[in-house]
Order: sequence, then structure tokens, then C-alpha cells
Amino acid sequence: MANTIHVDVVSAEESIFSGEARFVALPGEAGELGIYPRHTPLITRIRPGAVRIETADGGEEFVFVAGGILEVQPNAVTVLSDTAIRGKDLDDEKASQAKAAAEEALKNARSDIDIAMAQSELAVMAAQLAALRKYRQKK
Repeated sequence: MANTIHVDVVSAEESIFSGEARFVALPGEAGELGIYPRHTPLITRIRPGAVRIETADGGEEFVFVAGGILEVQPNAVTVLSDTAIRGKDLDDEKASQAKAAAEEALKNARSDIDIAMAQSELAVMAAQLAALRKYRQKK
């Protein structure tokens, strides 16, 4: 019986993480999800936030995702996200600037669509900053 599960985190541009893990935690649509090896098959949407991967060697990897899709098979976890950033690549200043720009866009929004887009962008940036702070606390 294997005590690890293969994990792939993929963005639109590249593979962000591929390797064996003991445990994966991520923000599911209805709340935090924890996945161990031999998990029941599952497909669900995920919200913006941090994917925490406990690697086979006992280390930890953090990947920020701007939402996406999760597929779980008994021996594999796949996270597909338009935007995924390794925790160590998160940039506090850039994220803060993007959050300020999203807040400005929200203030200047003229239509419901503009407002919805700005709110979505703001939620993503807020989640990215929260993920960054959580990642920095672990270091």
C-alpha cells in the first residue's frame, strides 16, 4: 500500500508542481479539503487560495491558485488553474499593487459587469496576499 499520492499543479502556462505527497490541503468550493492517498475519486471547483502540499520527504510546498478545478483519483491529484504561483515566487509588493489597482477599478466601475470583474480580481488578490502571509509565517 502506497503512503503517497502523485500531485500535479498546472497553470495555463506551465507545470508548477509535480511529485509525490503524503497530504494535500486546498480551498474547495464548499470549504477546506484535505486529501490523503487512496482518496475517493472527486472533481470539484476550487476557490482562490493556497494549495499546501506535504511532500513525501516531509517538506512542504505552497502554491497560490486563483481558483480552478480539482480532480482526485485514488493515486493522483490534479489541480488545474489559470493562474498558479509557487509560494516562494509570490511577491508582496506586486500583489499589493494589484490589489490596489483592483480596489481602484471597483471604485470606478460603471456597470454590474465591471463591478463583478473588479470584485473577482480583488478576491483573487486578497487570497494571494493571505496565502503569501501564511507561507511567510511557516518559513
